[in-house]
Amino acid sequence: MTVTRNTKNVPYYQLGFGAFASLEGMVDARRSPDSPSALFYVDHFFRGGGKAALPLPARGDDLVVFVDTTQEPTVENIDLLSGEAKAFFGAKKPCCVTGIGGGSVLDTAKAVANLLTNPGRARDYQGWELVKNTAVYKIGVPTLAGTGAECSRTCVLVDYSRGLKLGMNSDFTVYDQILLDPALTRSVPRNQFFFTGVDTFMHCFESLRGSYRNVIVDRLSDTAIGLCRDVFLGPGDMQCDDNLEKMMVASYIGGMAAGNTGAVHPISAALSTVLHLPHGKANCCALSVLGDIYPEEHALFMEMKADNGIDLPSGICRNLSDDCYEALYQASIIHEKPLTNALGPDYKTILSKDRLIALFKAM
Repeated sequence: MTVTRNTKNVPYYQLGFGAFASLEGMVDARRSPDSPSALFYVDHFFRGGGKAALPLPARGDDLVVFVDTTQEPTVENIDLLSGEAKAFFGAKKPCCVTGIGGGSVLDTAKAVANLLTNPGRARDYQGWELVKNTAVYKIGVPTLAGTGAECSRTCVLVDYSRGLKLGMNSDFTVYDQILLDPALTRSVPRNQFFFTGVDTFMHCFESLRGSYRNVIVDRLSDTAIGLCRDVFLGPGDMQCDDNLEKMMVASYIGGMAAGNTGAVHPISAALSTVLHLPHGKANCCALSVLGDIYPEEHALFMEMKADNGIDLPSGICRNLSDDCYEALYQASIIHEKPLTNALGPDYKTILSKDRLIALFKAM
């Protein structure tokens, strides 16, 4: 076991059906004469009326941005959004930044909040402990459960020009307040609920199977995996209200244990960077071919997928060009820390180019 790092978690959280109603009071409590206006980033799913509408507590002088989540956040898009926010608020900072959505929106809000108080571009802060100044106060409201973005210390961004998917890993990235309302996940499509939910299962078992261990993360991971088993292999439907709450708790607990991923996430990152596959689906495709590295977890994942009638795409990496396979290899092998955690310092020998390309072709 390693000594735990000096760890920061989300200072405040509220959990329960109907918790979303507390958001207005939380935002208004941050308003002041010097910072009277708020900034909201909202998943584009909630744009417009009908059943998808959310009663946003926005005023006329607030900035509300609906984020297109068909693609994962990129460094270029974060630069555009932060520039838009700086132009809107001028010399005054927003009283708070609120992210309402899945992991992409939550990460977008965290990244922009960092850039509002730190100079430069988003790519300047991809890495560990590069953010130097305290971000604008942030409130996170997940409408999907599984990524742990609501409580993690990173916001993951894609830089296609460098073939890199990496976060702003910093204590300043952690949300100051989160609202966990399971009712917000009732409208999630079945496949998406599964793909996102099992992200918790994956980053927790990757931590348990890795070499970067500590007893607190182990216990958090054990608890989150147990909740995932209840949700995806228990007697009730995975999207019944009881399981919606369990999945949201699992995501929160698992997010606190998500710092040390293994072999799944680097391969998943390559699928997202090169083929633009969404994170949750990319994770599932990656694990589907990693039975030799994670035999027990692979078998459990396949059981979860079958029990819930989940459709996972196949043939996504067949008949690609040699250049594309090379890009997939490079976008995977660049993730030294998680691959060392999973396979040791000789990970490039164990996960050779031929072996890795064969894994992609098997998807």
